[in-house]
Amino acid sequence: MKKIILCSMLLLCYAFAKAQSKTTYDINITVVSEENNEPLLGANASIQNLQKGAMMDINGKGTINNLEAGTYELTISFIGYEKQTVTVVIPDQLDYTFQLHEAKGELEEIVIQSTRSSRSFKRTPTRVEFIGGEELIEKTAMNSTNIAMVLRESTGIQMQQTSQSSANQSIRIQGLDGRYTQLLKDGFPLYGGFAGGLSIMQVPPLDISQFEIIKGSSSTLYGGGAIAGLVNMQSKTPDDEAELDLMLVGTQALGVTGNVFYSARNDKWGMTLYGSANSQKEYDPDGDEYSNLPRARTISLNPKVFYYPSEKTTLC
Repeated sequence: MKKIILCSMLLLCYAFAKAQSKTTYDINITVVSEENNEPLLGANASIQNLQKGAMMDINGKGTINNLEAGTYELTISFIGYEKQTVTVVIPDQLDYTFQLHEAKGELEEIVIQSTRSSRSFKRTPTRVEFIGGEELIEKTAMNSTNIAMVLRESTGIQMQQTSQSSANQSIRIQGLDGRYTQLLKDGFPLYGGFAGGLSIMQVPPLDISQFEIIKGSSSTLYGGGAIAGLVNMQSKTPDDEAELDLMLVGTQALGVTGNVFYSARNDKWGMTLYGSANSQKEYDPDGDEYSNLPRARTISLNPKVFYYPSEKTTLC
């Protein structure tokens, strides 16, 4: 009788221990890129309701340990790629391979523009100030007739009025006279190198995408007219969406100026057209029969054609 009772107790203890010890499993995960089948180092695999997960190693492999039998929602994620969530059944399958698709439209394109020089960048350090984007739009809205508003708030630049009647202005950089400041348009000198003696009132910002400003003697790489510094104006280029800008300006001195800019592009071709027309009547504010401003009529057109043989090549 005692032997029967002892055997029964041993069987009960074994059954209780068996019930307490549940079998656990490990699942092996591999994460690669769908585009080139390269392993994704640092990708995350997680089971949210269990708060368990794993990070992929240099081979794109990881392991989640000690999972009991059952059904779970497994999420795979990585920066710059679309997230995947799948249902896994354990222990029916313990090895999983995921191919993540690269996410589109999350990072903006960066366009870098530069001016070619015969000297290496290592031997010719040059500090270039940049004005563009929202700052250029804001300052253009404050004064859309010329580029004076854009430049006068830059450190080390002064706008000096050179004519009382026409309000012409010149650019003085670091205190030097305006004739030592060079104006460039897309890397080429404006007004044949005599920009210091002409008015920036004649340069509306309608077709300008950004300003590049170089101050100091390092800018003498661009000629003797740039001893004080230079201002390089980059023109707008055609975009996928057509653009049309119109500007009409009138003055108390009986002058009217109209400007128009249009751009358009398709797969292989693009074009921009900038036009300007000015009409100035004789202006004699003193009534002494000598006009302070003479009568003048000017019309100018600046068309450009762009050809795109490939995504990374542009011919203008």
